[in-house]
Amino acid sequence: MQLGRPKGRRFLLLDSGDNVVTLLDEKSGIQCLDNGMMINSNIPFGHKISLHPIAMGEAIIKYGVKIGVATSFIEKGEHVHVHNCK
Repeated sequence: MQLGRPKGRRFLLLDSGDNVVTLLDEKSGIQCLDNGMMINSNIPFGHKISLHPIAMGEAIIKYGVKIGVATSFIEKGEHVHVHNCK
């Protein structure tokens, strides 16, 4: 029997211009996406993750639409929610 690394978290990316993805599973203990990108742990289903660093004041783009603005610097792989965007 061979044990591999846990499968990464599933996510939704609809537009190539998006700077966040939406998590599609409940595996909050896993710290990577299916594509291998490292993320923070304990991020709930349906919440957003940054695909790259996002500067304070930069638009948050999801599904090709501006949904908000970063209220602080957001690291790549960080949870994007009401604590760091409005």
